[in-house]
Amino acid sequence: MAKKRMIQAINETLDSEMAKDPKIVLFGEDVEISLFGDTVGLKDKHGAHRVRNMPISETVMSGMAVGAAAAGYKVVCHMMFGNFMYTGFDSIANQASKLRYMTAGQISLPIVYMSVFGGGRSAAAQHSDAMHPMFMNLGGIKVALPATPADAAGLLRASIHDPNPVVFLQAAGRGGESGEVPDGEVIFELGKAATVHDGDDVTMVAIGAMVRPALRAAKRLAEDGIGVDLIDPRTMVPLDTEAILSSVRRTGRLVVVDEARDLCSAASHVAAVCADQCFEALKAPIKRVTVPDLAMPYSPPLEKALLPNEGSISATVRDLLGKPAGVEA
Repeated sequence: MAKKRMIQAINETLDSEMAKDPKIVLFGEDVEISLFGDTVGLKDKHGAHRVRNMPISETVMSGMAVGAAAAGYKVVCHMMFGNFMYTGFDSIANQASKLRYMTAGQISLPIVYMSVFGGGRSAAAQHSDAMHPMFMNLGGIKVALPATPADAAGLLRASIHDPNPVVFLQAAGRGGESGEVPDGEVIFELGKAATVHDGDDVTMVAIGAMVRPALRAAKRLAEDGIGVDLIDPRTMVPLDTEAILSSVRRTGRLVVVDEARDLCSAASHVAAVCADQCFEALKAPIKRVTVPDLAMPYSPPLEKALLPNEGSISATVRDLLGKPAGVEA
């Protein structure tokens, strides 16, 4: 294993897959100069006919991805910021998510719509949304949210190989964070969760970028004798419901941490599934740690105050257990 940054893991995975399969094409906003670093050098290695900048028109990009995939290519469409997907949403929601079903499987659409998403670096309201719940609701789009460089490599490779469209969301401002990546061509099954921390007192489901602060909280809580079973779903569609339900049935408590706004968040769906399928195991109400239903502010202190963090996560767990800070479990 070697330590790599997330953007490095993504870049190496793209490079490796493009070297193996000439049908893989990459296009999007500034992919040639690579403002984020995840596509750097790929044009020089694989040619301008396979790696190319697009006009700043997300409608064109998302629609072109559908056409190219239907024609036999494997498409990686880099839309830079997740908010920009709103502009290209028609082709994603009305074409990409539906055409395989509408053609009875005659058309496969191996498309990866990738972007950075979420807050944490003062990119302001139009560049900081966590919009994954919107894609979860389409019925036909898979949604991957890597939390680590290893996840980024394994989920991206699986997404490229998948015959269905996948929205691949890299947490904004975390691309430079390092982590161990297994040697070789790592691939993780879409729909298979990972247990990040073991514990018996409360199940915590942390989504995407929220895994890091949730893990810090779990380690801090462990020092006070509170055991957190921390689950990273890795993908929200498909969702590994059995991994979550199995843990909740054992601990009897659930906290869901999600960077999306609270209303109709992914946390709401996880909470609903558990309330429906393992209500009898619950010893306490399900708690969600999310973002208020507001536009993300530009101001760094205000942004920090809105995002879930180690403190707010720990406080929620302690409140659920009735164990304030300084009192051992």
